[in-house]
Amino acid sequence: MKIICIGRNYADHAKELKNALPQEPLFFLKPDSAILPAHNPMFIPEWTTDLHYEVELIVKVKRLGKYIDERFASSYYDSVGLGIDFTARDVQEQCKTKGHPWEKAKAFDGSAVVSKSFFELTTLNKPINDLSFHLEKNGERVQEGHTSAMLFSVDQIIAHVSQFMTLKIGDLIFTGTPAGVGPVSIGDQLTGYLEDRAMFQVNIR
Repeated sequence: MKIICIGRNYADHAKELKNALPQEPLFFLKPDSAILPAHNPMFIPEWTTDLHYEVELIVKVKRLGKYIDERFASSYYDSVGLGIDFTARDVQEQCKTKGHPWEKAKAFDGSAVVSKSFFELTTLNKPINDLSFHLEKNGERVQEGHTSAMLFSVDQIIAHVSQFMTLKIGDLIFTGTPAGVGPVSIGDQLTGYLEDRAMFQVNIR
C-alpha cells in the first residue's frame, strides 16, 4: 500500500504559500510507516519548530490499474475518508531553497492521519465533486474545503498518476488541502469533519 499525495490542488492554498499554480497534478509519496496509528497522539518531531496541519479528502483505490483513461477512472474508487498531511514547513522550505527533494518534511513517521472510517459515495449520497470537509483546532474551525474547488478532479488525478505508477487495491490518494493551513503546538487538539461527520481527532504532544 502506498500513499499518494497531491500538492497545490486548491488555488487558494497555493496562493497562501506563494506557490505557482501547477499545470498538471503535482504528486509525491508517503510510505505506509507515515500513517499515525489510530488513537495515538502526534508527537512533534524534535527536528522541526514549525509543524503544520493540512486536512485532505482521501480516496481509497479499489482496483489494480495502470494507464487509466480519465473516462474510466471513477470505476477505480467508491469510498472516501479524511486525513491530515502533517508538514514540517521549516524543513520543507530549507529543502526547496536548496533544490532538494522534501520527503523528510512530508513522509516522516506519523505524518499521515487517516480516518478509521471510509464512506462509500452512495452512503453519502453525493458525487465526488460535491463533498465538503473542514478541520477544527481546539474547537475553532481553521480550514474548510469543497471538492468542487479542486484544480484537478479525482478522475484527472488517477489518470495522471497511473501513467507513472501502477495503482493497487488499498492505495490512498490524499487529494490536496484548501487554504488555512497553520502550525500546531503541544496541547492542541485537531478534529476533522467530512460532510459534518466527525472522522478523526488527534492530540498534539
